[in-house]
Amino acid sequence: MINQLRDIGRSKKAPIWTRTAEDLAKSNKDRAEINLDKINKLTKDNEMVLVAGKVLGSGSLDHAVTIASFKVSASARAKITGAKGQVLSIKEMADANPQGKGIRILR
Repeated sequence: MINQLRDIGRSKKAPIWTRTAEDLAKSNKDRAEINLDKINKLTKDNEMVLVAGKVLGSGSLDHAVTIASFKVSASARAKITGAKGQVLSIKEMADANPQGKGIRILR
């Protein structure tokens, strides 16, 4: 997946995917771990969010967001879909939005 993201970043001239590939190339302990309460505070309704790490289920989500992440805990997935949000893989988001426009990166 890292090489695919680098390829998309180069071919579409979209640095968001190259940066995401670099973040994913880090060791597991250096990847981001974001709780839902932080996502809830930093996002608005129907926003797209990218986390190059893991989304954890601590807190709540009171609006719909589309989240792409390397991993999502089961409790976070349930809360996101319960708030009418969507969970995608990073590759799915890159395929759907190759230019990376309108995506908020959280670390």
